[in-house]
Amino acid sequence: MTDHGIAQPSFRLQVVQAVSALADPALRREVRLEPGKFEDLDYTVCVLFDDFCDADEPFPWLGRSLRTEEEVELMAALGVAYTAVQDAHGPSTAGAGYLDAPGWPAVTAAAARLAPLLAANDAAA
Repeated sequence: MTDHGIAQPSFRLQVVQAVSALADPALRREVRLEPGKFEDLDYTVCVLFDDFCDADEPFPWLGRSLRTEEEVELMAALGVAYTAVQDAHGPSTAGAGYLDAPGWPAVTAAAARLAPLLAANDAAA
């Protein structure tokens, strides 16, 4: 796939860290839900849906914080998985409620497919 580069490297760093945090089930409780830590789930969601990407509509982020069309596709899959959990449990559940949701393993699996691709594409660049 074509590497479109990264116009906003600081955005890329945030996205890579957020996806990596979601991809690691061991971090679910020990780190991401601890207030004040980078891996706080609310912050991670803001990175991926609001501030540095939009996992629901990632194509506009190609060349900004996402390098390839494959990254865009996998980010969209992550967005679908997360949104399914949010829709099933409502935005007021969040946090530990989402982590215990039956659909949460799909979020972790989607992030686990994307995280190594992000790292490999950065290494190749």
